[in-house]
Amino acid sequence: MELNEIAQRRLDANEIGEIDFLVAVSEDLEEPSRLLREYRHRFDKKRRQLVRDAILEAIDEVDADLRRLGDDLDGPAGVDERVESPVLAGLNEHVAQIRTLLGTSSPVPPRWGDLLRHLHFGLYCDVRDVMDTDWPAVKAGLRSSLYGETEPVPVQVTDLSELVNAKPGGPVASRLNWVALSEEDFERLVFALISSESGYENPQWLTKTSAADRGRDLSVDRVHTDPLAGTTRQRVIVQCKHWLAKSISPAEVALLKEQMRLNEPPKVDVCVIATSGRFTSDAIQLIETHNVSDTGLRMEMWPESHLELLLAGRPWLIAQFRLR
Repeated sequence: MELNEIAQRRLDANEIGEIDFLVAVSEDLEEPSRLLREYRHRFDKKRRQLVRDAILEAIDEVDADLRRLGDDLDGPAGVDERVESPVLAGLNEHVAQIRTLLGTSSPVPPRWGDLLRHLHFGLYCDVRDVMDTDWPAVKAGLRSSLYGETEPVPVQVTDLSELVNAKPGGPVASRLNWVALSEEDFERLVFALISSESGYENPQWLTKTSAADRGRDLSVDRVHTDPLAGTTRQRVIVQCKHWLAKSISPAEVALLKEQMRLNEPPKVDVCVIATSGRFTSDAIQLIETHNVSDTGLRMEMWPESHLELLLAGRPWLIAQFRLR
């Protein structure tokens, strides 16, 4: 309304003196402000959603870059040499995209300055720090800041009645704070996991962390009782890989297969690869092909998703190792 119209309506309302008319005039005057606030709220909500989706995509791109860089860093090189890889340029670009998306109002995630400094120098030791320390902390900080306290977290359910009719049960897996663990803590967690089960006997923590362990970190006997066939035992060797920015590759799987022969006798029946990361598609294919062959050694994959499902049913371990 124009100023003259506002003055006239207020004058008329005061002359009439009825409360309903006075309230109606006040509501009409406030309506443009209410519509503007609603528009700003919807605009900010959609903007946050666009930024969130872009940040999640950039996080996946950085993870992929670091995995490719990890393959390039496997060869011998001095710690003071600069990394000469085209992947490093793409990594810097994706980190710059995240910095732009965060803007000036969003909180900076932990170790963000360290990440930028190490990428700027680009030496082998700097890239290792990015992979092992900086990026895991930054990624955890980014994910925790994507949703506000009053903002609903999306779920993969279109209708709650479908979820109710399905009557889901059992432990619910949730993402755990793997960054809080050191390599030794991760081995200790897996050792506690196999030690707490009734179907496992004689758990042993064989070697120190990062030692030349012939592919064996933990050893345990897996016991299976059949009411007709009796009790059978399998010797299980567990190799722990606390990798946050690198996936298990086919080369790593092939090396573990050869190392299992060094642990005999007695015969190794199962080799478990437990990791806080994941497996590459080629590594999965290699393990699946191996398990259908005639060899007596079975290989099992325990990626982060499997460990999170196991720990969901054992909340005391989550609390003990402060994974949430």
